[in-house]
Formats: sequence, C-alpha cells, structure tokens
Amino acid sequence: MIEKLHDLGVKSEYAYIGGFVSIALSYTSWLVSRGKAGHDRAQSDRWGIFVGHWAPTFFTIGIALRLEEKK
Repeated sequence: MIEKLHDLGVKSEYAYIGGFVSIALSYTSWLVSRGKAGHDRAQSDRWGIFVGHWAPTFFTIGIALRLEEKK
C-alpha cells in the first residue's frame, strides 16, 4: 500500500502535515465541544481523544513513505 501511495505521488511531508493538523484539530474539537452548552466533560474528552488518535497513524505513514522515498 505504501508503495502504491508513493507511486501516486504522495510524499512523506503530506503525512507529517496531516499528523500535525490532526493534533491541532483534536485540541480545537475538544475546546469547541467543551464550550457548547449541555455537553458534559466526558463527551468532550472522548471527541478530542478520537481525533487525537489519527496523529500516530499519519506519522507512521509518513515514516513508511520516507523509507520508500529513499529506495
């Protein structure tokens, strides 16, 4: 799959950017969810954690693409 992504022109930098964006999105979604009236803290925490789990996936794909780029 990584080789196919590389062949399609996806660069490791794109995955790294996606990882950092997901961290920012996680924090933003947590803040927005906390600010809404009627939402409990647990729901806000779960939403932030859900989005936050995307970052390691993007970083892992970035590392795999970097290794593919060095071939």
